[in-house]
Amino acid sequence: MTPTMAQKTPTASRNAPILVAFTAVTNLADGVLRVALPLMAVALTSSPAQVAAVGFALTLPWLLVALHVGVLVDRVDRRILLTIANVLRLGAVAGLLASLATDTLTMPVLYAAALTVGVTDVIASTALNAIVPSAVDSARLPKTNAWVAGAETVTNEFAGPAVGGLLVGLGAAISLGATAAAYVVGVLLVLFLVGTFKVAPTAAPAASADAPRRSINGDIREGLQFLWRNRLLWTLTATISVLIICWSGWLALLPTLATRDLHLSGIAYGLLLSSIGAGGLLGVFLAVPLNRLLGRRLTLFADLIGTLVMMAIPALFPHPILIGLAGFAGGLGGTLWTVTSRTITHRLVPQDMYGRYSATARLISWGTLPLGAGAAGLLAEYAGVRVTFGVFALIVVATFVPFLRNVKEEALPPEVERDDNAEPAVAAV
Repeated sequence: MTPTMAQKTPTASRNAPILVAFTAVTNLADGVLRVALPLMAVALTSSPAQVAAVGFALTLPWLLVALHVGVLVDRVDRRILLTIANVLRLGAVAGLLASLATDTLTMPVLYAAALTVGVTDVIASTALNAIVPSAVDSARLPKTNAWVAGAETVTNEFAGPAVGGLLVGLGAAISLGATAAAYVVGVLLVLFLVGTFKVAPTAAPAASADAPRRSINGDIREGLQFLWRNRLLWTLTATISVLIICWSGWLALLPTLATRDLHLSGIAYGLLLSSIGAGGLLGVFLAVPLNRLLGRRLTLFADLIGTLVMMAIPALFPHPILIGLAGFAGGLGGTLWTVTSRTITHRLVPQDMYGRYSATARLISWGTLPLGAGAAGLLAEYAGVRVTFGVFALIVVATFVPFLRNVKEEALPPEVERDDNAEPAVAAV
């Protein structure tokens, strides 16, 4: 078992609620910006391509810098990285506010701000995911991961877009000011974390003064090799990559199915999407009990079943209520996977490797998002929407055998005995 970096103290139990609060506040701000920046672009240009480029700039850093950020997270104090990321976000928002105040806001300024926010999202997400196992006791990991995932679900899929739309309606400056305030709160929350989070190599001899310096490319290669050589981790990464392709396709096809075939209003379409968040929120409360009742393998497998239901229902029974229930099942399974897989990797991956592992796995899995949307659009153009949903359902089924063959309960890291006297992970939230 890899030793943690945090210094365990009686007050270290406060780290869990701080991490949950940090996740909620910063994800809410990110959600507001994802709505505000494109709407600000609409006020500057009538070009759909230029407006879409803002969203592209927000996500492009995951492809450009994720592997290098992983190396950084494994070399630098992770609390410092969280602070730097939030200060940079704050600077980007302050620049936009200054441009609005001086009437100098242009599309290049928006693109620069979006790229900055995107880069800081990679840094903050990777550092936060790596800091959790060293910030809380191992017995608290499942509950902490559950509440962190819940904070992401609520703010990203519910509150962020809704609040963003409301604030932009009141004025771009108001939405940016509220976002800046949220990032300031994020910086302050990080200061209250207990312990030190500088990475120490787990099993390396003391480096001599004339030892060669580790190269960045060498560290990246080491992270790639670590993932490739671990069958369990590679199977989890490959499986979630396929599921993300299907999710991306589902989200790309649903607007056409809902408006053209089912003749739903915008409000009804929004309710369909919110069913995913509702299921995800339930998953926050069920993840830990299901891990104990069914085991981690079957809890992970529940996401495959939920995604299959999500794809198959629109193909076989395209009724709004049934599609909403399918979205609920998919959201539930997604949170169960997130909580369970994070706890597994937190206990399995050495801390001095976690940044590179996390960045590599996310690059592979999240990098499939445009593939799913693009494939769904092309196939639906020629074969129809319902047939395309059916194809994605078959793709999900194809993951069953590799998953069940390679993800065995005995291959998972041992569970840590639950501390019945431990305070709830969200006691202060």
